[in-house]
Parts: sequence; structure tokens; C-alpha cells
Amino acid sequence: MGFGVSLSEEGASQKSMNTIQEIFISRTTRSADDVYIYSKRERTATFSSITYGEFAKRVSSFAASLHQLGILPGDRVLVAAESSPQWIISDFALINIGAISVPVFPTLTAKQVEYILIDSGAVVAIVSNEYQLRKILNSLDSIPTLHTVIVMELQISLPTHPRVHFFHFEYLEKQQSGNVHEHVDVNPHDTVTIIYTSGTTGNPKGVMLTHRNIISNVFAALEAIPPLSASDIFLSFLPLSHAFERIASYLIFVAGCQVAYAESIDTIADNMLEIRPTVMTAVPRFFDRLSGRIERSRDSLSPIRKKLFDWAVLVGKENAKRIERKPVSIATRLQFPIADKLVLSKIRARTGGKIRFFVSGGAALHPELGRTFAAFGLNVLEGYGLTETSPIVAVNKLNTLEWGTVGPPLPGVEVKTATDGEILIRGANVMKGYYNNLKETSEMIDSDGWLHSGDIGIINENGSLKITDRKKSIIVLGNGKNISPASMEAMLESSHFIDQAVVIGESRDHCSALLVPNRDVFTGSDQAEIQKLMGNEIQKVNLGLASFEKIRKFLIIQEPFTIENGLMTPTLKIRRNEVENRYKEAINSLYNDR
Repeated sequence: MGFGVSLSEEGASQKSMNTIQEIFISRTTRSADDVYIYSKRERTATFSSITYGEFAKRVSSFAASLHQLGILPGDRVLVAAESSPQWIISDFALINIGAISVPVFPTLTAKQVEYILIDSGAVVAIVSNEYQLRKILNSLDSIPTLHTVIVMELQISLPTHPRVHFFHFEYLEKQQSGNVHEHVDVNPHDTVTIIYTSGTTGNPKGVMLTHRNIISNVFAALEAIPPLSASDIFLSFLPLSHAFERIASYLIFVAGCQVAYAESIDTIADNMLEIRPTVMTAVPRFFDRLSGRIERSRDSLSPIRKKLFDWAVLVGKENAKRIERKPVSIATRLQFPIADKLVLSKIRARTGGKIRFFVSGGAALHPELGRTFAAFGLNVLEGYGLTETSPIVAVNKLNTLEWGTVGPPLPGVEVKTATDGEILIRGANVMKGYYNNLKETSEMIDSDGWLHSGDIGIINENGSLKITDRKKSIIVLGNGKNISPASMEAMLESSHFIDQAVVIGESRDHCSALLVPNRDVFTGSDQAEIQKLMGNEIQKVNLGLASFEKIRKFLIIQEPFTIENGLMTPTLKIRRNEVENRYKEAINSLYNDR
């Protein structure tokens, strides 16, 4: 089966490509003089750029250096680095020598990195800086397969080690003379990368993705989303170690777009104004935070301007019904240009003013949050996928958005539900398997090729997929009633007062909730005021719940659930078991105190 992309004549020529390596050669040849990457060396600097041609030279030079270090086709190479041009250079260099990248989140602990190094049998590790190097140094001599560590940063304070090499990526082009590496022939079924799933329980598993897996997903995704071109600019801030941002990086490359790397999560607002992106990928938390900032700005307005703001947003919401294929009144059509000029365009200006669309993934996006952004004229296409599916399974389409769903499956991807509601997926995007783990692979993919996602959902009459919960997260109350905590948590977190929520109640007689307040909202508030406002939010949510679902008690948690404290995975999923264990005594008190 072939996979096409709507990129005019150029798309037709790429249609027959079967490996990422072929895409690399084609794009860097066709677009050698076009800008590819924008990045900053330091906070006060301006963004500098490199072209596709310059990028190709740096990749070729680094590939030659990796080859000289003895890295062979099929060797596993761990990459522990923040998203940057160096990350992408490393990725394509490894692809071009036929090695297998093993990306890890830069937030992982030394113990977690050591597990992945040992499990994958990595021979080399590429790290960004001293912080990442420290995680590996203590175990370097105890891992026999690991013969080399390459550090991207030159200035570090650690003692030298004979197996640690420093490589200055800024001078790759200068090293180009006499240091060119020809591409190693690769097969579409060769493994490109092993991505370790973080998992909410147990040890992570290494997902093997092939050229065919990724290529099929790239071209299918490009058919589903609005057309991309060289004039599009992405602002990238999600970790490239995550399959979602990784596939976005290949989409950018295939379409010949430009990409700017945000300096950090804290600089996104400034970077949007500097770069003025046209497309961005993000997780729901990003939209929550951005919406919260807009809401706080609205609260600071005078009464008259506040009324104007509310009127404009209301008009915007009515006008946005057209993307849901719903009728829009003549009055709204007449009022919208005024509302847009006076208010909505100024909101869009905060994102740089040129956003064509966002793509949201990684977790559920609350429908009302999507509608609010649509009211601003900022369309969010929610998608769904798993690392094991390369990763995209489905995505909403512009002009036919269905809030509360993740849209129809991508072309070439089959989706159905099992008798218990579990979502099953089959297609060229389904992984090769788990590395060195046949047992887990056979449990995940059945004999007919259907991957069992572990997610519960339905397919509606329009063919769109709606995710309702994780199979393992379903709560069974003491009376036998099944509860879907994910939808209830999304309702709670749609409140500007609540940053995070975890619903509990397994084997209990009712549901309770652990709530982390939004500290940006509650600055200076006392505990009694927070308690009262949280209670009000619970009551609002309960209005939309069945009697057996209603949340009767809640506990305010002062410490946010984070990756650092072990209560979230690197992909920002709550570790429910860890949360319940951490707050076991407080939870018991909710049920013991009658």
C-alpha cells in the first residue's frame, strides 16, 4: 500500500519513499537554500537560522564521527537531551548510519536511565550537558555494552573520563572537509528507534518503530491535517523524546517547513511573539494555562471593557459553530467582524497573530476549552495515539470538528472496539513489537494484527472516535457501579480554580476527589477561601453527573503532581497508584469521617 501527501507535484514524488533516509536526502537536496531551523544560544540573543543544506552538512559530519567511533548498523544509541537542533542532527545522523536511537526524557532519574541503557544494550549515549552526563557516569563502568558517551556541551566541571567524548555541534560544518559519511542502505522494515514507554505502573517497555511504521504515519497524518508548506513555521517546545513531537518533526521535514525551538517551557509566550508561528503541537495543559492567563487579563479590565470582552467571546463562540457544521445566524455573521477587530484579534496577537491551527495530543482536551479557543479564532485539532502506533491513530479535521472526539482514524488505519469497549487498532503504523519482550508483545498485538490499546471508547455515527477512559483506570464502586474517572477529572480541571484532579472510589461506597488548586489564581488566598471555592466547583460538576457518580468529599493537595515527585509520568499522565499510596491515610480519613 502506498502513502501519499497533498504537497502538489513534490508530494507525488515523495509518495514512493519508504524510509526516513530517503526523505532526508530528498528534502535537503530540494530545499538546500531554504531556512529549516531557528534557535537561540542564550536567552538575550535573537533567533539564528540554518538552512536545509547547512543542516545536511552537519548531519553528514556527525554521522562520520559516529561511524569513526565504531557505531554499526543496528547498534542502539541512547539520546538524553533537551529538544534542540543538536537533537535533530543526532537523530538523522543515526538514521543515516543505520543505528537505532533510544531517546529518553531529560527529566528521567539516573536509575531510570540506567535501566534503559541496560535493557536496550546501548553501546553509546549522546547527552546534552553536565546534568545529563552525571546520570550516566556513576554506572558507566558497570554497563559493559556502553563504550562511549558523547557530550554536546564543551564546558563542564566534571573530571575527564576516557570513555567520554566532547563534540562541538556548532563547528560541524567546519569539520565537513574530509569528514563525509555516505548513507548506509536501510530497509523499510528496519528498526529506526526504540522508545521506552513511561508507563503508570511497572518498568518501561521499549517500543520498536520501523521506517515503514513512521513513514506510513507521516504521510497519513499529512493527508488528514490542513496542507503544510515552506511558509509554515512551527514553534516546538514539547520534548522530542516523546513520540508525538518526534512525528511532528518528521512532518515538518517532509513538508519543507521551518521550525523554531523554544528556549524553555517558561519562554513560550515570548517566543510566540518573536517567531509568530503558524502551527504548533501542544498538550491540553498548555491550553489550560493560556486560557487562564487570558481569563486573568479579562478580570483586570474595567466593568465596561469586561462586558465588551464577554460579548465578543460570546459572538466568537456562536460564529465558531460553523466548524461544527451548525448554522450561524445572520446577526452573528454581522457582529463577528466587529467583535474580532475589537477583542478577538488582540487575543490572537498573544500567540503571534499568525496561528493557522494547533494540534493537541497526549491527554484529553475538554470540549469547552476547545470551543473557547475556537471563539478566539484559534482552532485546536485534537488527536489520539500511542507510542505503539507511531503514534497517531486519529485526528479531528478543520471545518468538521467534533468536540469531545478525537476525529476519524487516519487513512490506512483501522479502528474498532471490542465487546468491553476497548479500542483496537490495526495498520502499517502498528509497532514491530517490544524490544526483547515477546510475552508483552503477544499480549498487546493479537494473532490478527489488532493492537489492544488499553483505552475505552466508542465510534460515533460520523466515524469519529471518542475516548472515555483507560481500561485500567475504570473505578468499580462497592455497589458494582462502573465509574469513568477521566471524564470527571476533565470536568474538574476545566475550572480555572483547579490545576489537577484525581477521582478515587475503588471498592468504596462513593467517589471522592484529590484537588490541586491553581496557585496563579489563589495567590494570597487563605485555606478557608480555597476550600469554599473548591466546594462550589465540585457542586457545579456534580450537576452533570449521575447520582452514583457524584463526588461527595474532596481533599485539597498542596503539592502539585509532578514528574519530579514521581506522581506523573514523563508524558504527564497521573500515576494513580502512586498518588493513592502517597495520600493513603488522608484518603482513608475521607471515608472514615462520616
